[in-house]
Amino acid sequence: MSKHFSALGINENSLKSLADLNISVPTDIQQKAIPVILQQKDDVVALAKTGTGKTAAFGLPLLQLIDTEATNVQAIILAPTRELGQQIHQNLLAFSKYQPEISIAATFGGIPIKPQIERLSETTHIVVATPGRLVDLVNRGALDIKALKYLVLDEADEMVSALKTDLDLIIKAIPKTRRTFLFTATLSGAIKQLVQNYMSKHVVQVEADMTTVGHQGIEHQFVVVEPIEKLEVLMHFLNSKEGQRGIIFCKTKAAVNKLAKNLAINKFSSGALHGSLSQGIRDRIMGQFKEGHISILVATDLAARGIDVKDITYVVNYHLPDTYEAYVHRSGRTARAGAKGLSLTVLQEEEVIDIDDFEDELGITFNEVKKADTQSIEENNALLWARKIFKTKPNRDVDEDFKSKIKTIFHHLTKEELVDKILANYLAKTQSNALKSETSKPKKKKKK
Repeated sequence: MSKHFSALGINENSLKSLADLNISVPTDIQQKAIPVILQQKDDVVALAKTGTGKTAAFGLPLLQLIDTEATNVQAIILAPTRELGQQIHQNLLAFSKYQPEISIAATFGGIPIKPQIERLSETTHIVVATPGRLVDLVNRGALDIKALKYLVLDEADEMVSALKTDLDLIIKAIPKTRRTFLFTATLSGAIKQLVQNYMSKHVVQVEADMTTVGHQGIEHQFVVVEPIEKLEVLMHFLNSKEGQRGIIFCKTKAAVNKLAKNLAINKFSSGALHGSLSQGIRDRIMGQFKEGHISILVATDLAARGIDVKDITYVVNYHLPDTYEAYVHRSGRTARAGAKGLSLTVLQEEEVIDIDDFEDELGITFNEVKKADTQSIEENNALLWARKIFKTKPNRDVDEDFKSKIKTIFHHLTKEELVDKILANYLAKTQSNALKSETSKPKKKKKK
């Protein structure tokens, strides 16, 4: 039975903020984590999938633990990406609306460090940061973490791999007496090692109901394709989702760039997001996606962390992720805030065997869907061709006399007749190209 936030020990100021945000019923992880953080003195490991309200689970009690009479930094919240850090910072500001005496700063890489140094020269109680930038600020003497009371590691499973060096430096520099609150989607071997090495022996573990919360509302599907038809099958799927927002995940930055380019050529409203892009470009793409100016985001796993857009209706795994944790974070981008969502994985025949492992490890069920047939693909390609023509900007440099001669050829045709002839010409060309492609394939040698 769901409790109210007041029953968990949340104070009146935070309750007023939650009311303003139309948040009334705590999620499972909030019910389990908040009382432990508020009422006990131990470290906490919280296991919860993405999209389950983790920020409030550590943010609300943390705001109450802050001693506003003190002027030093008492809590640091580490996030693997700037996007996630910004989301956490915005949430904390909203939660502390009626507690202006609490000062919260945000420090991330990819943007000038000087304004952050100036900000930290003022009274600051909580710092939300990415590990690399935090290490830089500490090395410059801009941030003193020697009296830290609380350390929060959000999406820790991502930080124990790519960001482990900086994380180790931070943990070694802060007091051993601090409390650590670790939030993760999975208890990988690396996470267990971190808990053993850097957290107290009396650590309390809380776990959200994984069977109902983490995957609730998500339909998991996979489709098997040949490598040569992968892009066409994807574009057929995207056309069926026109008007809806989704994220396509690729393993590498190069793959993101290549796919985004192909989608742009075919006039899909899309953008690319990966770590090698400048922060300015990443912010612009994210802004366009959140505001609905583009409907498809092509991204790497790490770049997509912190995307909290409530109406993402589908996720496509264009490449099967290397880890179960990555799949959890990918699929968790959809079906947020109680909505329904689809997670589609595009596989090659030799990868199908891996699906059983994902089902066993994550406690989910995948349904196989048949790829679009040849006729549907051809019709979809024709629709893409027509859309490209429709979106082509007129060439203003064409000589008017030449243009007039072209118009003369078509002037007696109705709109319907012109469309019929252009379409017939397109289909004749595609059939001819298909025939040439088939005849140009090297013949298999007969076995003697």
